[in-house]
Amino acid sequence: MKKFWIAVLLILSLGTVCLAADKVEAPDACVHCGMDRTKFGHSRMVVSYTDGSSAGTCSLNCVFTDLSKNKGKSVKSYQVADYNTRKLIDAKSAAWVIGGSKKGVMTPVAKWAFVDKKDADVFIKTNGGKSATFDEALKAAEKEQADKAQSKKPAEHKGHDHK
Repeated sequence: MKKFWIAVLLILSLGTVCLAADKVEAPDACVHCGMDRTKFGHSRMVVSYTDGSSAGTCSLNCVFTDLSKNKGKSVKSYQVADYNTRKLIDAKSAAWVIGGSKKGVMTPVAKWAFVDKKDADVFIKTNGGKSATFDEALKAAEKEQADKAQSKKPAEHKGHDHK
């Protein structure tokens, strides 16, 4: 019986260590939408500015929101999670995939980053989507947000001319 409890404690201890290892860097929640960055660790990003400030987000779309709110700031670097390993990599040198069958994070059109182009190609073969650069993925996020803002504007009145 004693061996059983030792085994249970050992398994629980190892499980706790494994769970702690999966937790991502601060902040825990996206600075813009509040989504859990550990849960969305495969799409999270960190944008760092030359003034020393940074923002941790759940996705590329929330990075675009941060850039829009900080137009006067110069960006030092962008880091993004590799889709497969969840480790942060340089976003500009990553192989990006836009679209495909996997549901995106904070976006109707998914945008995923991979440390290696071969991994991106395997993803595309399995899930669809198209190969892209960071600039193309960021431009797609910008277009989505512009389209979203446009759809929220009240429609122009196109009725009778009332004089």
